[in-house]
Parts: sequence; structure tokens; C-alpha cells
Amino acid sequence: MNKIFPQEDVNGNVAPETKALPGGKAGCGPPCCSRHRACLSAFALLLLATLAALVTLVAILGLPPREPGARACVTPTNRTGFLCHDRRTCIPASSVCDGVRACAHGDDEDESLCRDVPRSLPAFLVAHCGDPASWIYSDQRCDGTNNCGDCSDERSPVTVCPSCGPGWWRCTPTVFKYCDCIPRTLCRDRVQHCSDWSDEFSCPGP
Repeated sequence: MNKIFPQEDVNGNVAPETKALPGGKAGCGPPCCSRHRACLSAFALLLLATLAALVTLVAILGLPPREPGARACVTPTNRTGFLCHDRRTCIPASSVCDGVRACAHGDDEDESLCRDVPRSLPAFLVAHCGDPASWIYSDQRCDGTNNCGDCSDERSPVTVCPSCGPGWWRCTPTVFKYCDCIPRTLCRDRVQHCSDWSDEFSCPGP
């Protein structure tokens, strides 16, 4: 049987006795875990703390931007819009790829969106006209203006739009810009905008 003798340092002082564990391994000092379960508990606490930090970071900075195709929104005027990366700003669909940065980070003019318009645009931003080769932005549909050039964006069967709103006067316009209504701001301005002159004699104005 081997005996363990006290160790002396260079000055002759006796070092503290180290107890041997079964298997010949020295005992575990204060800095290390004395039990396997304690080590596992410490690791679990560290993992939970890391997860909590990540959740807090996401809550502060927000989620990573989604793909452009999933970023539809509704503007304050109840039109189809594009949600910017800040997740708060909703710009009109027709403001995307128009050469002007409407989003704070310029994501509405991103190359991935604008490299091959309209094919590179998300489907919710695009509306098709009666002529398959023509298209408009989806917020330009049913806005009272002849954006397609053949009024297919304002009339059925291509588009079903509600009747003229309170800010419009229904007539057959003489102006190519409009389809079935004219803005009431054009009434009684001494210029004919309706084929029957109703904008000058019947329309009460704005």
C-alpha cells in the first residue's frame, strides 16, 4: 500500500494534504463542479440566460425582414401598399421602384425588386389591364383614373369597381384621363369635361 507523504515547498513549508479519490484521481477543488448534476444545472441556467438574451434582442430590434412578397399592407387611404423594413411604414404600391426612396432604408428601390419590373415585383403590387401586355400598380385600380389607357382598370369585366364616390360626378367624360366619373373639383369651372355638359349645368361642385 502506497503512503502519501506531505509535500514541502522550497522554504520547507508543508503543503496542504490532498486526498486521493477512488481510481487514483485527486480531489476536485473549489473552482470546479463537485458533482455531475451541479455541472448540468449550471449549463442549463447558462442556456436559458442565452435564450432570454436573444428574445430580448429580437423584441428590441424586431424580426429580420421578410421576403418582399409577404410584405403587403393597407395604406391610410385604404389602398394596397408596401410595408417597409421598419414594419411601421406602409407606402402606396405605386411608390415602389419609382426612383424615389420612400422607405427609410430604401428597400422600396432595392435591386431585387426593381431589376426586372414587373416580373421582379411581388404579385400583390401588380394589376393587369385588358391588354395582357399592359400592367399598372395595384393601388391604381379603381381610383377613377384611366391608368390602363382603355379604362379596363375601372370597368368590368376586367375590374369591378364601386360606384363613383362623393368626390366624383358620374358622366361620360370627354377627357381621356377619366372613365365613368370626373372629380367634382372640375365641375362649374367653365370647361366641358362631360359629353352632356352636366359638369357645368347639373353638378353642384365640390
